[in-house]
Amino acid sequence: MHILIPSALQRFVDLFNRAAYWESHEVLERPWRTGRSDFYKGLILYASAWVHVQRGNPRGIAAQLRKAERQLEAFRPAYLGVDVDALLAHAAVALQTVLEHEGAAWHKWEAVLPAPRLELRAERIRGNEAELAEGE
Repeated sequence: MHILIPSALQRFVDLFNRAAYWESHEVLERPWRTGRSDFYKGLILYASAWVHVQRGNPRGIAAQLRKAERQLEAFRPAYLGVDVDALLAHAAVALQTVLEHEGAAWHKWEAVLPAPRLELRAERIRGNEAELAEGE
């Protein structure tokens, strides 16, 4: 059986990996509102954290990373082709970096935080993800 990764998720990852975090977040808004996917909500929060990185807002970065971590925890180790363990490990490093530099007057957080990269892989699909049945 061949399972296709939802097109909105593919577009999200493509935009996210090109540092178009706001745009990636927007791509998942409609599918999230339609299906109320907790997984999509977690990815939206994660992308939102990186919007705050680009804007130089450490409080926003930390708040969104914490929300994303809570939202995505239930999807470990992988879900819908995404390595959730790796994503959460990256989020933890980023959050720790922000907390260690709290109060710093940096405007370029992108230079301090590791750049995230997401990768979709078919072998990480469980096959029972609700988003697969929603037929975006």
